[in-house]
Amino acid sequence: MSVTPANPAITEPGPTRSLPDPMSGQPAASRAKAMLTSRVGSVVAIVIALLWTVPIIGMLVSSVRPEAEIRGSGWWTFFTNPSFTLENYQEVLFGRASSGALSGFFVNSVVITVPATVIPLVVATMAAYAFSVLQWRGRDTVFIAVFALQIVPLQMALIPLLRIFSGSAAGEMFPYLAVWFAHACFAMPLATFLLHNFMSEIPRELIEAARVDGAGHVTVFLRVMLPLLVPAIASFAIFQFLWVWNDLLVGLTFTGGNNAVQPLTARLAEMAGSRGQDWHLLTAGAFVSIIVPIIVFLALQKYFVRGLLAGSVKG
Repeated sequence: MSVTPANPAITEPGPTRSLPDPMSGQPAASRAKAMLTSRVGSVVAIVIALLWTVPIIGMLVSSVRPEAEIRGSGWWTFFTNPSFTLENYQEVLFGRASSGALSGFFVNSVVITVPATVIPLVVATMAAYAFSVLQWRGRDTVFIAVFALQIVPLQMALIPLLRIFSGSAAGEMFPYLAVWFAHACFAMPLATFLLHNFMSEIPRELIEAARVDGAGHVTVFLRVMLPLLVPAIASFAIFQFLWVWNDLLVGLTFTGGNNAVQPLTARLAEMAGSRGQDWHLLTAGAFVSIIVPIIVFLALQKYFVRGLLAGSVKG
């Protein structure tokens, strides 16, 4: 004898649907998407972009104006009375040291930034593989300890690291070693955490299939994991590159005032302190310092966006 339930809608399973907002009858995600893609959202985005780019445009225009024009009028008058010169860039790049020759400091920043970006990425990628794929006792405890290192203030570690390298034979033989090591140590916890989270979302079936085919951990890491980690690696590489390139505190602390190894930011800070009125030199030097990060971001923006969106949607 069959019994008909009083309310079939409660007992019979049905397809899962997103709950609509009782105020509008649409899902909350759809409302947020519609709001961001509306005309009002577009206008707000354009206004923010203009407020962000106008100072950069003003700096660029001031860097190519003669000194007399900069002191006599605002940068916006360049469009009605244009006056163009490259003497500002020649002075800051190839002028006398007392005038702020930035070419040597520019090379120092490149030498500091590239290894300080590559070293933590290489170590953090291998550490993320060990934390997400390998099975060993105490793995989760060690990972939590590494993650907790992010709460250690950078300023607390400067003096201990400086005392380790100060006066050491390794520091004298490799003058960039201290600043490389400092930047790598400060970036390692965050890099390991981000790459571990990204690697944990890779289907385990790929690893199992490779292991069935006889691949060891080195082969799985190099041929399976690394190609899939390119967006995440590129995203963190951009962040780390910009952080190291624009850093002043670490570079100034671990170079010890040695002009032979000081980064570009240290020289710009010195110029701002001693030449605060030389806007034609400061604007040119500032634009020299930002041109490389802009090129790096534009070259890797495709991977940067993919890395930010990776893992946001499962399935």
